[in-house]
Amino acid sequence: MYQVYKLERNASVTLFILSLGPERKVKCYNEYFANGYVFHTEEYELSTYNNGVCVKGSTSNEFKIDYYEKLKEIIELHYHSEQNIVFLFKCY
Repeated sequence: MYQVYKLERNASVTLFILSLGPERKVKCYNEYFANGYVFHTEEYELSTYNNGVCVKGSTSNEFKIDYYEKLKEIIELHYHSEQNIVFLFKCY
């Protein structure tokens, strides 16, 4: 894979790093802060009901259906660089 990258100089370094897939080690969190919002997993928020995620829906037609589920896990993935971090929310 690395030799293919060396031949294709127009491919961005970020795209190449993402193509390698995530590292094998992950971190799990019970809470996460992003853009002024706080997200808590259901396990963390046993005393209140502040543990859900709502995504405003949009479709190709006039019906917009929102998605709401309880947050079970928050997982942090690293893609071979400190700049390429992805957080996944596992909901049910």
